[in-house]
Amino acid sequence: MLKFLPHLKSVAALHVKLAPERLLREHPTFSKSVMVSAAVSKLVYGIVFVQPGVKVNGDYYREVLLKEKLLPCIKEISGDNFIFQQDCAPAHRARDTIALLHRETPDFISPDQWPPNSTDVNPMDYKIWAVMQQRVYEKRVNDVDELCQRLLSVWHSIGQNVIDNAIDQWRAQLTACVRVKGGHF
Repeated sequence: MLKFLPHLKSVAALHVKLAPERLLREHPTFSKSVMVSAAVSKLVYGIVFVQPGVKVNGDYYREVLLKEKLLPCIKEISGDNFIFQQDCAPAHRARDTIALLHRETPDFISPDQWPPNSTDVNPMDYKIWAVMQQRVYEKRVNDVDELCQRLLSVWHSIGQNVIDNAIDQWRAQLTACVRVKGGHF
């Protein structure tokens, strides 16, 4: 998941530099961030907005994001032919989440097989969020409603080829990570 925060001065972690005037400005009348969760594959992709003010703990992640939103969408398109990958956020590595994924997915990459700060080996982190951030902030965002609309518009405009290329880079990214023993590359 990625929070689109209004007070960012740079997004070095995403390898994108933005002028401060293109970022959402803080106003006391609207939320300071929007949290979204997303799923991508060569068959399906989708974005889900997290309700404002909701803390994404293990229960919310399992019951709302996984059971109600992401897994049904993935299963509808992919059937039982997919491997589920997520990062190591606390809600993702919770014991009950792991048990759910063992029951509900044909296969998944468990937290003990995944580096805790793995932005270089997660297609969402090393490609998709960077593309989203760049396109969303091409023009100044005035409020949260506009931010949400722009996120949806940008999400739907991302070509499947961008997602496919990010997924195709996965093995090379993983190999590079192993080569440097989990360090930066």
